[in-house]
Amino acid sequence: MAWAPDDNSRDSLSERDRELLAAIRACESLSDLARLTGAADEHEAYFTAKTQWKDLRRRELAARAASTGLPGTRVTVGGHDFFVHGITHAGTDAERAYLREHISAALEDGAVVYCEQGIRQLYFADLGVCEMDDYRWAMAQSAERGLDSHVPDRDAHVGDRAPTSFDGVREEIDSLASRFRVATFELIHDHSEHYGENVASALGDVASDFLLSHEDFGTGAGFEAFRKNRQAAADPTRLDALQRYYETTFLPQPLEREWLRRHDPELELVTHARNERMADYAVYHNEEATEVRLVVGAAHQPGVRYYLERFRDGDRRVDSFELVE
Repeated sequence: MAWAPDDNSRDSLSERDRELLAAIRACESLSDLARLTGAADEHEAYFTAKTQWKDLRRRELAARAASTGLPGTRVTVGGHDFFVHGITHAGTDAERAYLREHISAALEDGAVVYCEQGIRQLYFADLGVCEMDDYRWAMAQSAERGLDSHVPDRDAHVGDRAPTSFDGVREEIDSLASRFRVATFELIHDHSEHYGENVASALGDVASDFLLSHEDFGTGAGFEAFRKNRQAAADPTRLDALQRYYETTFLPQPLEREWLRRHDPELELVTHARNERMADYAVYHNEEATEVRLVVGAAHQPGVRYYLERFRDGDRRVDSFELVE
């Protein structure tokens, strides 16, 4: 298969494009990806695939109907519909009101709702939703494996509630670089009204090229993510655009997880590994509800969806589950 999209199919997917998407999805490792792309090494393969994947996924998602109601993705597992809703969890009044309206309606209709750790307290403390243990689990795993932690007071987090904003996890791990990056992105974003969105995007791309580390590419921490998070926090009807950003930015989970494990094993635990934990949690604990809602940070949505699809396809099962208190 030629490693290139169909040049004659800019706005829709050709059969060759679909085959290429399927081939990337079938890769279980960066070495698989290197063989597929014909790249000189796995580093080159990762970035080459990122570029192609973003274009192909953008066109694949553009062909789908826009979401109605609270945007998200649906995966049916054993007759149960799991909806994954990625949010900003920025704590704005706008997002709080928007989410409470939709989640309250879902609860009234008999849905079961699971939240990424920290989100229940932020938005749904008085509603009948369940908070998962994903952050405590990640911290416990990190301590158990003896990883050198960059997270302040990691052991205190194991038995305590997680930070209210999980975007803060990355900032805790690399605070100085992250603060500088965020300050730069804020400056570009806040002045975009003076020089327009197109110029802001161009400046943001340049800043991202200079400021992002190899680890940051594995967490999607670019200017576009920053801007779309800010926009969706102020206007939650734009959550769909934020979700699509992460769906087009992240390669399939095995590839992103291997990339991060090579560069920062603890960061891999507190980001993509938690996606697997949340999917397992929801599938294992749901018993009778035919509608299950998972409310997670938008960066987690593609990964949680990925693992739910593995359950759907019979490639994954969870026979037991030990909660982290």
